[in-house]
Amino acid sequence: MYKKFLPDEYVKDIFHIKPEVLTEKGIKGIITDLDNTLVEWDRPEATPEIIEWLKSMQHAGILVTIVSNNNEERVKIFSDPLGIPYIHSARKPLRKAFVKARKLMGIAKEETVVIGDQLLTDILGGNRKGLHTILVVPVATSDAFFTKFNRMLERRIMAGLKCRGLITWEE
Repeated sequence: MYKKFLPDEYVKDIFHIKPEVLTEKGIKGIITDLDNTLVEWDRPEATPEIIEWLKSMQHAGILVTIVSNNNEERVKIFSDPLGIPYIHSARKPLRKAFVKARKLMGIAKEETVVIGDQLLTDILGGNRKGLHTILVVPVATSDAFFTKFNRMLERRIMAGLKCRGLITWEE
């Protein structure tokens, strides 16, 4: 059961994910979470650093789609100025939004990576569809109301993964 929550990779932040490494692996598309993955959950717009990271992916020919459990207004305000397609109210970890995002980009599951900050939504959802998953440290130390409950459960899952020798990182 614990393996469903185990990411394929773990990085400190989104900036440790390099386009040249992804293209070497045959990755053509990224499904990424928004809140506390790209920016803080309460920051409405992209930072200059995130804009540069997204441009680097675009220049490498890697498509990006934001898949968020947040409402349309929140995701639209962030995504529209950047011209990034998005799926709001995704109900992750359910599979439907992951399938829809992949079809939207026109790529195979072997060409797709899922990036997110939550085991219970992003990683579990990506793993259930057989996609390559990358867990990032949350951008903010605070969370939206509903995410706080998930974080409590995640700490227990992380402890279980560590106890079984499935994770080697410290955070």
